[in-house]
Amino acid sequence: MKSNVKDDVCYAQPKTLAQRLTIANDFTKRFKYTVPFGVDDMSNAAEAAYSAWPERLYVIDETGRIAYRGGMGPFHYDPKEVRAWLSAKYGEVNHPEKKPEKPDGAPAAPVPSAARTSIPADKKS
Repeated sequence: MKSNVKDDVCYAQPKTLAQRLTIANDFTKRFKYTVPFGVDDMSNAAEAAYSAWPERLYVIDETGRIAYRGGMGPFHYDPKEVRAWLSAKYGEVNHPEKKPEKPDGAPAAPVPSAARTSIPADKKS
């Protein structure tokens, strides 16, 4: 597999927890992401514990316990179900107005994920 540090991918695969945390912190600052989230350790213990394969949606509550476990995909993978569960538990989400289209008529580009965000070459790991 070719290196992922090219084109619009900005980080090499992290080899240490410190590198993973740097990437996560860059993401939260860059996109003003205020929702808490976890960063898996280098043994990928959370991935193994929650093993969302095949596709599965989880909600982890404030105490760190599984509060919602969706059905296994692809046939029981239902984002609408988890959205309804979240709405019932925490209330409806009010989304801001959609951003206007760009002058050329093309829709505004979505916010890219942290792994696909370009950063200056001197900042690449």
